[in-house]
Amino acid sequence: MTKLFSTTSVAGYDLGHRVVLAPLTRMRTEANNVPGDLMVEYYSQRASVGGLLITDATAVSQLGIAYVEAPGIYTEAHIAGWKRVVDAVHAKGARIFVQMWHAGRQAHPANTGGVTPVAPSALLSLEHAAIRDKDGNIAEAELILPRALETDEVPEIVEQFRRGAILAKEAGFDGIELHAANGYIFEQFLLDGTNHRTDSYGGSIQNRARLLFDTLDAVVSVWGANKVAVRLSPSGTYGTMSDSDPHATFKFVAEHLNKYDLAYLHVIEPRVRGIDDIGDQPTAVSSAEIRRWYKGVLIVAGGYTAKTAERVVANGGADLVAFGRLFVSNPDLPARLRNGIPLAKYDRSTFYGGDARGYTDYPVGASA
Repeated sequence: MTKLFSTTSVAGYDLGHRVVLAPLTRMRTEANNVPGDLMVEYYSQRASVGGLLITDATAVSQLGIAYVEAPGIYTEAHIAGWKRVVDAVHAKGARIFVQMWHAGRQAHPANTGGVTPVAPSALLSLEHAAIRDKDGNIAEAELILPRALETDEVPEIVEQFRRGAILAKEAGFDGIELHAANGYIFEQFLLDGTNHRTDSYGGSIQNRARLLFDTLDAVVSVWGANKVAVRLSPSGTYGTMSDSDPHATFKFVAEHLNKYDLAYLHVIEPRVRGIDDIGDQPTAVSSAEIRRWYKGVLIVAGGYTAKTAERVVANGGADLVAFGRLFVSNPDLPARLRNGIPLAKYDRSTFYGGDARGYTDYPVGASA
């Protein structure tokens, strides 16, 4: 493999290879959603010279938290916790972006302090949330019907992201990624299956995309466009998501993003739903289509292997490839891929929540 391990540049940072740590929900924070020692070790293990890491989905408010022990970036304690992570990653010669997130209707009152989740429209998601049960164990809970945001409340979401962008800068991150995928609030507004509004945030594609682009403008005002990225799942169904014309919707978004000099656009392939491989979907919006519409740096993710990652970069289908599950069980994944070292298998039962088991105890057997 040569192209996957050629140098490149993202957001003005020189990278030594094109293997990216994908943003992964791991639910390992300490009290009050603050990153602690475990997260410092986890990210440090996966940092390599010239590498790029993207954090867990990180909430910009308590109302935006979908899962127990997911990290936040809305208090001074969060800044202090994340600064330790960032410093550890930088010490290994890598770069790290924080993925900023609001769950919208995917949140649960058990994680929001009892507050009813908000959404573009009062429509129920059929997914489940991870909460602490009465015995203190992590358990699945059905989501509840969200409350539709009033028109004058929507700018409050934008402000939460702008404030989060400021805090991310204080924590020392190298950039930010807006999580506009996987059925969370930006996608809930963007897709007409979840957005039934009739005000300036509903109806046309332009109106449904308004929250995303208003927020993008807000965080760009803090960071500058070339340190800001966006993640999309143009064929995603997770979160009970649907759209009557996803090709038109995501073509509009991708082409509009060309007006910004973003760090990158990050696209989840249609063959993956959450952590499950579901195979090729014939009506899906592929990264190849996004590549035709979007002219900037493109990161792709979703079920890639060493061979398919090399192929997509070599043929120009993407500039970098993000790995999730393989990076979970192989902290030294870039070195293993580069040197053809066998990959350790991951344990799904330890993906979400818990302690060091399945998180920081995978062996590091290759020199990065």
